Amino acid sequence: MIHEDDMPTHVLIAGAGVAGLEAALALRALAEGRVSVELVSPDPEFVYRPLAVAAPFRVGDARRFPLGRLAEEAGADLTGATVRAVHPARKAVETSAGDELSYDLLLLALGARPVPAIPGAVTFSGPGDEEALGEVLRDAAEGRIRRLAFTMPAGISWPLPLYELALLTAVHLANSGADVDLQLVTPEPRPLQLFGDQASEVVVELLERHGVGLRTGIIPAAVEQNVLRFVGSGELETDRVIALPRIEGVPLPGVPHDANGFVPIDEHGRVRDVDDVYAAGDLTNFPIKQGGLAAQQADAAAEAIAAAAGAEIIPTPFRPVLRGLLLTGLTPRFMRAEVGSNESQIDTEPLWWPPGKIVGRHLAPFLAAQLDVSHSPPRSDVLEVEVELARGPAGEWSSI
Repeated sequence: MIHEDDMPTHVLIAGAGVAGLEAALALRALAEGRVSVELVSPDPEFVYRPLAVAAPFRVGDARRFPLGRLAEEAGADLTGATVRAVHPARKAVETSAGDELSYDLLLLALGARPVPAIPGAVTFSGPGDEEALGEVLRDAAEGRIRRLAFTMPAGISWPLPLYELALLTAVHLANSGADVDLQLVTPEPRPLQLFGDQASEVVVELLERHGVGLRTGIIPAAVEQNVLRFVGSGELETDRVIALPRIEGVPLPGVPHDANGFVPIDEHGRVRDVDDVYAAGDLTNFPIKQGGLAAQQADAAAEAIAAAAGAEIIPTPFRPVLRGLLLTGLTPRFMRAEVGSNESQIDTEPLWWPPGKIVGRHLAPFLAAQLDVSHSPPRSDVLEVEVELARGPAGEWSSI
């Protein structure tokens, strides 16, 4: 979209998480001068959520950054508000205060919501749940818990934190001298199956080495009287259960969504059947919910937006590469598996830089600069795997 009066195209980005900030940074690099960017978020801070899993073990925490400063350095204005609806016909979004914000092009980056899915379990969704997890760890270390299970629901979720919780707990309790039976129960056919066979084999070895029992292909139903019951039949006796949440979309009036509340998009991030509206990140109908993928979607959408604003670029479609950083609490391991081949790489040194849990083309170095990260990569527990995905004839995603 190019204005006849040469005024910059006004890009409104609803949401200032990973996808929102990545998109703002990408637009600054791709279309500076052709667009004005306005971020809309009710949050005063950007929270680096993936490290929340490490906080109860005192090996890391969810870093927080003042959102106003990040927006300014990304070349964007920041409006403190919650988007409640979109009005495509008049190109405006409605806020919770009843105000309307206009746009030329809109990028939705509002994320999704974690929902407790295993009744009776302690749900760990990230920041805000550290205290509950810490209480379980104290009870286990002091002998009030002898059996502890980790699980996740079937359906849409992100499995990697489940394995981090189990491995970090195993190391933590071993260091405290506690004797606790640890079990991991997952609906996956193989541990971290999204990452391929090589990754699964490494995870199995890590779990065995730390004495964590593994049960795959099992869907948990509920915790009742110190028993984790499974869907269909079967159960596991345990004193406490730590569970990941299910991820649900949040339907937004004026925007199409599927039965789970997720927004359908094409490979350039355009929302289907709505003009001049894009989406990226967890709110989209892409089935894997992860920060690195959210950043890649934001990059694809930003390129399409920049081209629409007159930048001389050919937008690159979203071609997802899944990278994951697995915290284990002990010896660092960096792994790389090439999809479609038997080749893999294992090293004790970082295989990418900055070696963060969120791998974003623009956001990762931007946040590293905020933290004044040195040029010497630190040692950390990392698992990187690349997965290429393609759409089938019916629009579904599958690995290739």
